[in-house]
Amino acid sequence: MSLRTATAVPFRQRGSERLGEGEFVVVLSLDRGWFSPDQAKRLVDVAVGRGLLDRDDESDDLVPTFDPDDVEIPREFVPDESILQEQSTFERVLDALVAAGVDKQHAVATANERQHRLGVTLETAAVLTAHNEGVDVADVADAVRADLTETE
Repeated sequence: MSLRTATAVPFRQRGSERLGEGEFVVVLSLDRGWFSPDQAKRLVDVAVGRGLLDRDDESDDLVPTFDPDDVEIPREFVPDESILQEQSTFERVLDALVAAGVDKQHAVATANERQHRLGVTLETAAVLTAHNEGVDVADVADAVRADLTETE
């Protein structure tokens, strides 16, 4: 998966298990030249939404939810910009919540709190938040369930 590969590169390049968002963006935009800084920030949002990255609330660092050293990065790898255009599962659930009248900021805060409290992916927390708000996201819930049970 190119999103996972692109997400792994900054951690591998810096030899670190956590990076500030700015440092992550610098690797993808300036060091590698793969994305503009805005696109690299978008990649962070998509990776967080897909559960590939967590944001450490105390330090504001990005922490991968997988071992970047386990990701094979082909020598000539260049990510396709299409990974930035896909709406993340989290964004799909968030859109459904907002469309149902739930305040966006409240929905994000609730999902983040639930994610940390339960130790689940952000997508899972968002689906639980939607369920508690009475918002039907069954199609997304099925995809989240499949991702949780998939072995890599």
